This record gives sequence, structure tokens and C-alpha cells, in this order.
Amino acid sequence: MELNEEVSMKDGGGRMNSANDIATMLVRELEGFEREVLLFPSDESLWQTLPGLTNTAGNLALHVAGNLQHYIGTVLGKTAYKRDRNMEFSRRSGTRAEVVAELRQAATVVRYVLASIHEDTLAGEFPEALMGMKIRTNLLLIHLCAHSGFHLGQAGYLRRTLTGSSVSSGPLPLGPLAI
Repeated sequence: MELNEEVSMKDGGGRMNSANDIATMLVRELEGFEREVLLFPSDESLWQTLPGLTNTAGNLALHVAGNLQHYIGTVLGKTAYKRDRNMEFSRRSGTRAEVVAELRQAATVVRYVLASIHEDTLAGEFPEALMGMKIRTNLLLIHLCAHSGFHLGQAGYLRRTLTGSSVSSGPLPLGPLAI
């Protein structure tokens, strides 16, 4: 499945459901992250940071992609994805195209897995404890939306500071949310 392929956001009864609303939000954040990554002037600049900051925009993008592929793909969707969280934060080189490919794969996983999640699954306990805590699945998915948007904002601010450019990537458009 390609990033631009459509997955129906309707449940069997033709009504919108919470999982698909969350998928819409997460894909929007991932597409915003892709635009942000592509605004970096070079592959090398994607891996730069500033004094007092430990994460590069490349690290933040890989972290968001890995996080979603793990929690939505592996845990909920039973995909074969194996997360390497340490690499998400320690990597210091690579191409923008490689990072974009990870973001696109995460978007594909989000669309595919959440299209098949039922409301009763959302109301239930997430299958994996986080930091020793049990969390309801729908709340964890909402948390993942906020988490992704938070890191997208960090990446945008870092890019603008590093490059001196005030160009916006249009990170959170309302268009994808329109009915």
C-alpha cells in the first residue's frame, strides 16, 4: 500500500469511528513530518542540532515513525516490525529519502491497522503496559497523536533555527480533517 492510496475511513455501518479519526490525525502528522524533513537544505543538515538539544530532526522523525510502527503495527496489528529505539536517537547520518521512507511506512501501517480496529478494542486495555501502566487503547492512540505533533513541532523549530528560514512546512493543515 502506498502513502497516497486511500483506505476507507468508514466502518461497516457507514459511520465514522474513533480509530479512523485517530488514523486521520496520525497520517496528517506523518505527512507534515515528511514535508518538514524535505525542507532541510541537505541530508547533513537533518542530523544537526544546537547546544542544549540532544535530538536532531532526523532522530525525531525516526522516533515518531518507530513509535507508531511499534505500538500500532506490532502491538495492535501483529506486524513483524522490530523496533530499535536506541537507533532512533543515536543515528547521526542518512538521507532525507531514507527518513521519508520510514515516515511513509509508518503512515501505511497506521492506515492499514487502524482501519480494522473496532470500537470495543479501543475501549479495552492496550495489550502492552507502558512504563508499568495499563492504559485504555483509545487513550494511548490519542496520546500518540499528541506525541507525534509535539515532536513535529520540535523538528520544525529546530529546522527554522538551524537554517534561519521562516518557511513553514504547513505541518498541521485542517484540510485532512474536513468532512
